[in-house]
Amino acid sequence: MTPTGDAGAVQVVPPGRLAWGMQLPVQAQSAVFAAPWELEAGPEDLLEVARACDRNAFFYVAVCDHVCVPRDRAETMRTTWYDTVATLGWLAAATTRVRLLSHVYVLAYRNPLVAAKSFATLDALSGGRVILGVGAGHLEAEFEALGVDFARRGRLLDEGIETVRAAFLGEFVTREGQGWVARDVGIRPRPVQQPRPPIWIGGSTPAALRRAAERGDGWLPQGTPRAEIPAAIESIRAHRRATIGDRPIEIGTISEWMYVGKPAFEVPANTKTGSAEELAEHLRGLKALGVHHCGVRFRARSRAELVEQIDLFGSRVGPLVDG
Repeated sequence: MTPTGDAGAVQVVPPGRLAWGMQLPVQAQSAVFAAPWELEAGPEDLLEVARACDRNAFFYVAVCDHVCVPRDRAETMRTTWYDTVATLGWLAAATTRVRLLSHVYVLAYRNPLVAAKSFATLDALSGGRVILGVGAGHLEAEFEALGVDFARRGRLLDEGIETVRAAFLGEFVTREGQGWVARDVGIRPRPVQQPRPPIWIGGSTPAALRRAAERGDGWLPQGTPRAEIPAAIESIRAHRRATIGDRPIEIGTISEWMYVGKPAFEVPANTKTGSAEELAEHLRGLKALGVHHCGVRFRARSRAELVEQIDLFGSRVGPLVDG
């Protein structure tokens, strides 16, 4: 499916900055990344972390997406995954300036008009703070449970992106897709952001890089090591020039785990620790590679310690990142 798109890419990261955000704890409790304290945590803990990000000038808070985890994956993935839009909507009412990112929303699970309605409403209710991050999904049994053809997920995502973009740009939409037809249907409330909320594409496979290049305002890598970021950026930019022209795209990454200061407990070897200047220098290295926005992660043994880390990062590290 050839991307139709709009007149240009939507940019939201302040020029010249490395913006940082955070995928929130508690709302997704995979054994791969959730800290032990999260297993007993609940909405109030999630809310306090989001508010800490909001007051410390984090650019976004992010919520990820799984609808139903199959039993044979429950031990590693666990089954606690808060609904993306409901959670972001709840957080929107409790914050004032931090952007609300889906990292990432599996668009193929839903009719794209339903997704467009949800995120347009969220943008209207939040005063224009939505970033729609979308991805193809990877859990075949989840697709099967939802009655969606796993083999067609890429095509469904491409069609969904185009439909959501059209719905963001204009009240009335005419689209045809796999198994659904919409002719001149109107969607309100309208998004606050003009010309529309940004759409960031998630994933690090070759197909995901091509999709980000052709259809994305930004890129959200998934597990791409720092050493591989330059080649991925060049691949995206080269494919973008060849398909839709030399439009800007906001490149993202996810940082290594961090701890501001010297931890009083043993942290895994892949954790960056040290002074504010040392951590800022580490992040400036990402900026030098051409990264515009970065998800940061902190080691912590409790909600209180995580909030303390966010406060330290916001007050000491963040101001040093951009000079």
